[in-house]
Amino acid sequence: MNVSDQEHKLSVSHFILMGFPSSPQRQLLYFGLFFVTYTLTLMGNAAIACAVRADRRLHTPMYILLGNFSLLEICYVTSTVPNMLANFLSTSKSISFVSCFAQFYFFFSFGCDEGFFLCIMAFDRYLAICRPLHYPCIMTWQLYTGLVIFGWSCGFILFITLVVLISQLPFCGPNIINHFMCDSVPLMMLSCAEDTTTQSIYSAFNAFFMIGTFLFILCSYALVILAVVRMPTAAGKRKAFSTCASHLVVVFLFFGSIMLMYVSPGSRHPVEVQKIITLFYSMITPLCNPLIYSLRNKEMKAAVRRVFGTEILFIKHKSNIVVI
Repeated sequence: MNVSDQEHKLSVSHFILMGFPSSPQRQLLYFGLFFVTYTLTLMGNAAIACAVRADRRLHTPMYILLGNFSLLEICYVTSTVPNMLANFLSTSKSISFVSCFAQFYFFFSFGCDEGFFLCIMAFDRYLAICRPLHYPCIMTWQLYTGLVIFGWSCGFILFITLVVLISQLPFCGPNIINHFMCDSVPLMMLSCAEDTTTQSIYSAFNAFFMIGTFLFILCSYALVILAVVRMPTAAGKRKAFSTCASHLVVVFLFFGSIMLMYVSPGSRHPVEVQKIITLFYSMITPLCNPLIYSLRNKEMKAAVRRVFGTEILFIKHKSNIVVI
């Protein structure tokens, strides 16, 4: 039997996600904590998406992009968190090979899409503040529709090559991933053979994507800040700074954590540090985004109150009719 036959025979069919090893009581505590976090994330982002959809006053490019970004956040957290919650209640903590790489693909594709949406939102703010007279002519319905389609699809197109390359690595065992999700670095560490070509392509893609998108966003907001400083009215400056500040907070939260993790996977962060960093950008950042955008935006707060206040009144009115 040659080496390739042995590798095929010994190739793993599933992985074990260790998650956060602890006692059963603590696993239940983790389940409750992360379930509440996940629920709040869904509710916050869904509230923004529903407000943008229902309130015609928010049917502008900035809010349409924000609504799509909130939907993207829901997809992003849903790609990993439900499986993590199920593992807290499971004793096997097993995930099939195909399911593991499917999770890997969707999680990182949605993550790439987030980076592109942040770029698109920065470009929109640049046009609105630096080119206000030309903004309606440039940011047409056709353009921002195309940008939305680009933002949703580009991550899925770009990341499929990397997922295929990593899935083709030989996995002969062990099959235990000391993580709560199928992450790229732990998966590559489980490979029987060290493929420097795949690692180099992966690192180059991450560096190009993260540094490129991050610099694009920083340059866009640098130009925006210069334009805001030159504004004649204090009210205009406050409104522009408030909008840009909320966007920049989200940018630094997202890119700061993923750059620590993925630009240089060869640095091999300790396992517990990897889990904490991944937890931060996969759960905490999506939870914070609705708070950041809604608390600093009067139009969004008013729209949420109008939409959900109307829904509550409608439900109360309907219940009164049923009682009568």
